[in-house]
Amino acid sequence: MRRAPFRAVIAALVALLGFALATQVRTASRSEAGLASARQEDLVRILDDLSARSQRLQSELADLEAVKARLTSGTDRRQAALDEARRRARTLAVLAGTSPATGPGIVLSVLDPQGTVRADVLLDAVEELRDAGAEAIQLGTVRVVASTYLVDGTSGGLTVDGQALQAPYRFLVVGDPRTLTAALDIPGGVVDTVARNDGASATVEQRSVVRITALRPASTPRYARPASTPAPRG
Repeated sequence: MRRAPFRAVIAALVALLGFALATQVRTASRSEAGLASARQEDLVRILDDLSARSQRLQSELADLEAVKARLTSGTDRRQAALDEARRRARTLAVLAGTSPATGPGIVLSVLDPQGTVRADVLLDAVEELRDAGAEAIQLGTVRVVASTYLVDGTSGGLTVDGQALQAPYRFLVVGDPRTLTAALDIPGGVVDTVARNDGASATVEQRSVVRITALRPASTPRYARPASTPAPRG
């Protein structure tokens, strides 16, 4: 039996875990600068946020270890690898924005009656949501993916991936509601940053079900093509 496919899947799982851990470290480092002047209740909120993220990563690690065990010690490793590939294909479709998404999450609403909230503030919101484990994000009518860009509009508002959006801005986010809310509410976080702009405010609503329907068309590779599969040995 060929082992290369199994090794490739295991390598992908290890890489995913490494990315998650690196994201956790980067987020903690970014928040460290403001801890010295934070109030006690703010420190408690930050600790709760970090504890929730740590639990999420531990859960992801347990899931990855279970998958590895199925791929390396099961009696039908080929079927296990196929099932895992299909599961990851569904997950990647959500991440790439080519599939709808539904699940618990939050709705982040940013009111900006005077047009003082700039694109960089909302881009920080997207990054903070991703760091907190957001699995799918929709901003207005735009599905947010890895390549999404936000710039200030020429006549006010925002341009998101070429589409013009006007305030109020509404984020639909699928992920753990408690962790996402804590990440946005930390001192110096998104809610505080938005409030520093004249007349602007941000509110977070936790929901048991958030439905994301905006889709991105699947892109056709310009240069890449499937590699030929070597003939099985033996």
